[in-house]
Amino acid sequence: TCHTRLWRGGGMGSHGLLAGVFRLTTAQSPRGGNAFTSGVRGVRIAGTGRALPAACVTTAGMEGRLNLSPGALSKASGVEARYVCDGESQIDLALTAAAGALADAGMVAGDIDLVLFAAAVPYQPIPATAPLILRGLGIADGRAAGFDVNSTCLSFVTAFEIAARQLAAGAATNALIVSAEVASRALPWETAPEVAALFGDGAGAAVLTRDPAGQIAAMRLRTYPSAYEACGIGAGGTRFDFTREAAAFAAHSRFMMDGKALFRLAAQHFGAFVADLLAEAGWQPADVDLVIPHQASPAALAHMIRQTGFPPDRVVNIVAGHGNQIAASIPFTLDVARQAGRVRPGTRVLMLGTSAGVSFGGIALVA
Repeated sequence: TCHTRLWRGGGMGSHGLLAGVFRLTTAQSPRGGNAFTSGVRGVRIAGTGRALPAACVTTAGMEGRLNLSPGALSKASGVEARYVCDGESQIDLALTAAAGALADAGMVAGDIDLVLFAAAVPYQPIPATAPLILRGLGIADGRAAGFDVNSTCLSFVTAFEIAARQLAAGAATNALIVSAEVASRALPWETAPEVAALFGDGAGAAVLTRDPAGQIAAMRLRTYPSAYEACGIGAGGTRFDFTREAAAFAAHSRFMMDGKALFRLAAQHFGAFVADLLAEAGWQPADVDLVIPHQASPAALAHMIRQTGFPPDRVVNIVAGHGNQIAASIPFTLDVARQAGRVRPGTRVLMLGTSAGVSFGGIALVA
């Protein structure tokens, strides 16, 4: 079902502990050698927010438009509804989510001195989108630095690490990370509706601040370029010239995905990646209170749960009602969890995701 809420931020909650599945020790990583921490101290999440477009599009409705049998697309995708921009812009979503995160943090825009716009697809190629976010928030010229981060679905995780390390180094005091995606465009509804049905629009934001009590236990990013061609949109960069290669540009202007290739790579490497992340944090699997995963698809979440062994009730799963919001997925889901009271001081949170390219990313932190 569709429930519209433009933004919310904050919230607290609690969880029990998880039975061990990886059998790691904090003294040795699964690759051999001594484990280490890749985290930072003195940085915490001060607030979060999220945004949705007003229009909700159900999968049942799309089945009718595409002349598909009732239930066929729902069964193939597992997504029942998603929100789609119809009048709202990517910037509208970003500013609404940012305003929610600032309000949740008890801050105003002038308190921010670093803004990272983290998305797979920007508002336009040049200039970066971050300056437009600064201007929309009313941040004065020269008050803050702003730039974009793109590692597709992992853009928020990557930007989080950049911001956390900037804060820990004293280069900034308060950082705003905003991920907003209009994922409903350039989808292959005619040729691969089961893929197109996975995606929805939305935005999520987080404010990070310096705090001596803050603890980010580990941050890990790893890339597996052998599957570079498994997922993407070929046009829009320098690969095809719009003037001289118009046909090739048009042929590569829609999203494509080889789900089997992505599944094989994740099956081969993702479990070990998570084990390494926990080892870097010095955590056992039983230490994790809550998992905030990228909402790639219902099937992908089910596979992640089987592969890692985390109990489903410790994994925040909203994909059926929102779809894959690309880079906005993780911060949006984080805000949902905070609003639902599932994150409170001391909660050990694991953010996990995968992205085109292919990359894996994760953050282990104490709320």
